[in-house]
Amino acid sequence: MSETPVSESSPTLHLSSGPHIFSGRSTAQIMWTVNLSLLPALLWAWAVFGWAVLAITLSAILGCVVAEYAVCRIAKTASTIADGSAVCSGLLLAFTLPPGISIWMPFIGGMLALIFTKGIFGGLGYNIFNVALVGRAMMMATFPVEMTTRWLKPALGNVDAVSSATLLAQIKLGGSEALTKILAAIPDGGKLWLDFFLGMRAGSIGEVSVLMIILGAAFLLWKGIIKLYIPLSILAGVALMAPFSPAPGLYMLSGGLWLGAFFMATDYVTSPTMPRGQIIFGLGIGLLTGIIRNWGGYPEGICYAIMLMNILTPALNDWFRPKRLAAEGAPS
Repeated sequence: MSETPVSESSPTLHLSSGPHIFSGRSTAQIMWTVNLSLLPALLWAWAVFGWAVLAITLSAILGCVVAEYAVCRIAKTASTIADGSAVCSGLLLAFTLPPGISIWMPFIGGMLALIFTKGIFGGLGYNIFNVALVGRAMMMATFPVEMTTRWLKPALGNVDAVSSATLLAQIKLGGSEALTKILAAIPDGGKLWLDFFLGMRAGSIGEVSVLMIILGAAFLLWKGIIKLYIPLSILAGVALMAPFSPAPGLYMLSGGLWLGAFFMATDYVTSPTMPRGQIIFGLGIGLLTGIIRNWGGYPEGICYAIMLMNILTPALNDWFRPKRLAAEGAPS
């Protein structure tokens, strides 16, 4: 029996693992775009808190990059440092830290976060929790005094800025009486709102300026990197809890709410993929943030709220699956 020759135009079957549909944008392009969007907030923090901000940020980035390199060497895989994900984790970790923290601590936090959150799970795409938030949580447990007392009072061009507790911390400790004293010390009540919006307030490095966070988020929206389902749902959830605070308006501008809503919770790997799942995910984060702020032991709650909802991401993806479209005329 003679074999039938195969023509050059005969179709061939190629087998490969997913994904099979590509957007034309690589992981590295997405990560470096996110890193670029974080620069406005970083530059503002440098302007109001001084050069130590850049040292802290570099320390956190180096910790993540060194850990990424070590993990790749141990796993005997190609280095993934160039994709920018480790740099992004370091940047976001630094953004959650007090501007007066010792410079060596972010390096340790970055290393531990990347190893235990991302490295041992198999790398980018396999982590359950947001790397930067786990780093902050680990540093809160390891360096509690530095993480809760090393706040600085913003002062443009003034390197002698004195320590100043955050508004949420003052309200947590003193309640309505503390808020009354804060408002009484401000000659113009409207200026307080402006200070909180622009970033002239005590807080973590990257969270203080709502304006700079919005500018970075707008850039990501323009590039199609993020959508508004999760951020708006988080803001709505926190707004529902704001009336339980003595200062609902400032409540919405305080803490890491805006940074967490636009840059932490929207992480592709640890958030749901479908809009309905994203809305429930965001509302859950907002409500949990309010519960922790109002009745929990910490003045801020966005970090732990996001990590708690990260646990539900697989379930939300299972509950809200994309609809399969059947070919026209074919049975569904």
